[in-house]
Amino acid sequence: MQTEATQDILIVAGMSGAGRTTAAKTLDDMGWYVVDNLPLRLLTTVADMAERTDGALSQIAAVIDARGRDITRSVRETIAELSGKARVRLLFLEATDEVLVRRYDSVRRPHPLMGEGSLIDGIRAERERVHELRQISDYIIDTTSFNVHQLTTHIRDLFDTATAPKLHLVVQSFGFKYGTPADADLMVDMRFLPNPFWDPQLRDLTGVDAAVSDFVLSREGAREFLDGYCEALKPVFAGYQRENKHHAMLAVGCTGGKHRSVASANFLAVKLAELEGVQVSLRHRDLGRE
Repeated sequence: MQTEATQDILIVAGMSGAGRTTAAKTLDDMGWYVVDNLPLRLLTTVADMAERTDGALSQIAAVIDARGRDITRSVRETIAELSGKARVRLLFLEATDEVLVRRYDSVRRPHPLMGEGSLIDGIRAERERVHELRQISDYIIDTTSFNVHQLTTHIRDLFDTATAPKLHLVVQSFGFKYGTPADADLMVDMRFLPNPFWDPQLRDLTGVDAAVSDFVLSREGAREFLDGYCEALKPVFAGYQRENKHHAMLAVGCTGGKHRSVASANFLAVKLAELEGVQVSLRHRDLGRE
């Protein structure tokens, strides 16, 4: 008979410059035992040693350098070795090329894979190497629009087991003109509603303002769609919980991420927070960009 896993192991990987150090510091502050740049072949040894501490080291976070050519195979083998002994999850951090370039420039560091090429060459080479690892990750966080404090809060929301709900749901508004969120699990397109932009009295306001919110939610089909969508998500969230998926992002889009998506995201966040076992966080990615 398989014994119940007594350890929680989180492998932290992702693009260089995407926030692994911040994630590690946050987890350490939360009481996790954090090991940085640990060769994966030693993770099983660390887990075995931690098991002898009678629960004192029940949460281990291993921050790995994911640039090795066989990294995905190594991760798969490590997870297989720990199966039954520990609950193993994989966190992958990423950001856009442009943001990673800015972060490298700000600290004046060369990219370890750039060789004789440019910084962007190194970033793209690394992205190609970690592509398969990203595909098998349990959590993918796009830190493009995060500062250090926002990433810290997000990590705490995800991995604070003392207060963790069955499902942590991020409802995020965005503008299609700025690109779709790479880490969205579900996406809603609110461009079927009339755009408040064309009303001179509403153009300079946002979906946070009551006048815009009332305008959006009073359009024909708006409430019917949003109420129906919330109802349709109930079996989806129940399925997530059965599959031990503890984090999901619902992205709500319109053209510029200023009016319709913001008002709709606010509405959905309130409605979905009423569901049992679901904790909702609300973000407006592109609010203020135009």
